[in-house]
Amino acid sequence: MTDDLRRHSPAAERNRVAILAELQRLLPPQGLLLEIASGSGQHAAHCSAGLPGWQWQPSDFEAEALPSIRTWCAGLDRVRAPLRLDVLSPEWPGVPAQVDAVFCANMIHIAPWECCGGLMRGAARHLSPQGVLITYGPYLEDGVPTTPGNLGFDVDLRLRNAGWGLRRREDVEHEAAEAGLVLRERVAMPANNLLLVWVRERSG
Repeated sequence: MTDDLRRHSPAAERNRVAILAELQRLLPPQGLLLEIASGSGQHAAHCSAGLPGWQWQPSDFEAEALPSIRTWCAGLDRVRAPLRLDVLSPEWPGVPAQVDAVFCANMIHIAPWECCGGLMRGAARHLSPQGVLITYGPYLEDGVPTTPGNLGFDVDLRLRNAGWGLRRREDVEHEAAEAGLVLRERVAMPANNLLLVWVRERSG
């Protein structure tokens, strides 16, 4: 059965409503959005339905994720066929030369640290002049106590893979700055997550 191809992410199920509300607030009425690390495809299916003026381009590093994304988004004419995308590649084949938004949820802490820089550089290459990069997930922040839940999650991630773990927001900002992006907005989200909005650095 077709449904057997669908992966199910409990986290995506929990956070999709809150994320969509922020996307609706932040994004203009229409545009083209590139999603990095689409995972199961649940965000693409849910959020694209709530953004009727937007085309959605899902992608994922894992080829095994693409059938799930296709199945979740079957019949949604504003969701394009998913791409296999490695953020560390110096070029992103198949990605349109210019997009109006890049969205990436729950990748930075479940990937090697260098993927953060790859995400920032790729977003800077492809974003339109007024485009935004939106990242979502748990972060560590200087001067902000880390909740016990996030501390435990960080330990669990590092036990699963030594290259994973919660990242300092300030370190992510540094990688963004190296790519010419700056943090415009920090939004506190449910379950001790943050939604961060990045834009091109304005000269002058």
